[in-house]
Amino acid sequence: MSNIVLVTGGARSGKSSFAESLCINQNNRTAYIATSVAFDDEMKDRVKKHQESRPQEWKTYEIYKDIYSIVETLDKNHGTVLLDCLTLMINNLMFTYGIDIETASTDEVNEIEEYIKNQIEKLLEKVKNTNLYFVIVTNELGMGIVPENKLSRIYRDFVGRANQQIAKTSDEVYLVVSGIPMKVK
Repeated sequence: MSNIVLVTGGARSGKSSFAESLCINQNNRTAYIATSVAFDDEMKDRVKKHQESRPQEWKTYEIYKDIYSIVETLDKNHGTVLLDCLTLMINNLMFTYGIDIETASTDEVNEIEEYIKNQIEKLLEKVKNTNLYFVIVTNELGMGIVPENKLSRIYRDFVGRANQQIAKTSDEVYLVVSGIPMKVK
């Protein structure tokens, strides 16, 4: 039976380090799902730092779309999976959908969100039918002021609702603040 764990927190809160420690405590057959796309030097540096912080024996899968399609392979080859992170996955899905969010109609925005919701739903459904210890890292974006621009508001809303969707299904949820994890569920 699977165990789904959601780890959330603000930027640089220590959520990835905490999630990694959860996985290390499980076993050393961990799969790391990297959802980022290193498109500039800053992102390349972030990716490098993440790579250096995790155990060498972990196998990395670079994927942000249709992650559910590799779950059976993960279940056969790994006992533990760390998906880092949901917020980058959503960002990438938003922009690969082919619609300019800034000028998109409400119907188009709803269509993109439904697509993202379905990606997450399919992933969770596949994971539930495994024996994986599956940790998902995400950012808590809704604790600040309402963003001024449309794109940022839509992104914040997408991430907030996705976090709720995953938290509802998760067996455990942690909020990390200043490097201190607090169990919420």
